[in-house]
Amino acid sequence: MKRREFITLLGGAAAWPLAASAQQPARPVIGYLNSRARGDSVTALAAFHRGLKEAGYIEGHNVAIEYRWAEGHYDRLRVLAADLVHRQVTVITATTNPATLAAKAATAIVPVVFFTGDDPVTTGLVASLNRPGGNLTGVTTLNVEIGPKRLELLHELVPGATTFALLVNPGNPFSETLSRDAEAAARALGLQLHVLQASTEGELNTAFASLVHLRAGALFIGNDAFFASRSEQLAALALRYAVPTIFAYHEFAAAGGLMSYGSNLNEAYRLTGVYTGRILEGAKPADLPV
Repeated sequence: MKRREFITLLGGAAAWPLAASAQQPARPVIGYLNSRARGDSVTALAAFHRGLKEAGYIEGHNVAIEYRWAEGHYDRLRVLAADLVHRQVTVITATTNPATLAAKAATAIVPVVFFTGDDPVTTGLVASLNRPGGNLTGVTTLNVEIGPKRLELLHELVPGATTFALLVNPGNPFSETLSRDAEAAARALGLQLHVLQASTEGELNTAFASLVHLRAGALFIGNDAFFASRSEQLAALALRYAVPTIFAYHEFAAAGGLMSYGSNLNEAYRLTGVYTGRILEGAKPADLPV
C-alpha cells in the first residue's frame, strides 16, 4: 500500500468514532426543583432515583439531572424554576408544594411532574385527577386534606386537653388553608386552637417554648417540607416539653414523637420518579392520571 493511501485510510478511520458520536441523541435533562436542602433530602432523593430506574433511566447513563435546591427559602423557588425553563430542560420534577406552584407559574409548555401534599384540583394544578389536562401531572398524598383528621386523632388520644396548638410554616402557601381547616375542626370539637409559626430552627425552639405559656395540652404539626426535614428535632422538642404531638410522617414517630398519620413520603418520591421516566418516554402529562 502506498504511503498516501495509508494516510487517507487512517484519517478516515479516525473520523468514524466522531461521526458515530455526532449521531448519538443528546441525553434528556430533568430539572429537579425542591424547596429543601440536598442534605435534608437524601432518603427522598434516593427513592426518586429508584423510581426513575424502574422507568429505565439512570442519572449519568441515559439522563442528566439539573438540581435546584431552595434550602428552605421558598421565595427563591420562582427564580430557580425560571432558570430551569431557560435551560430548556426536558421535564421539571417539582417536589414539595411550594416547588410545584413555582414550576406551574414558570411554564405552561415544559412538562412538570409534581409531588404535592394538597388536592391538586382544589389548588388549580390540574383540571381533574383522572385527566389533568395541561402540562402538569404527578403524585399527591392529600396530607393537607387529612389535617383535620390528625386533630381528631390527637383529641381522642388526649381527651382531657381543651387547648391545642397548630404549628405551620408561614412561607408555605398552603399553611393558610391548613390553618383554616384546622380551626374549623377545632371549633367542631369544642377546642381552643392557637396557630404558631416557624420557618427556621430557632423559631421551632421558640414555638415549642411558647406551648408552656399557652398551656397547650397537645400539638398538631402542619404538613411542610421544612418540618419533614426536621423530624428528629421536632421529636426531641416534643419530648423535652412533654407535649403529645402528631405529625404527617412516620419518621417523626420513629425519632421518638408520639404519633404520625399520613402517607409514605418515600413511596411518593419513588412514584414521582416513575412518572418522570414516563414523560421522558414520550407520555403527555395531560394523559397521565394523578
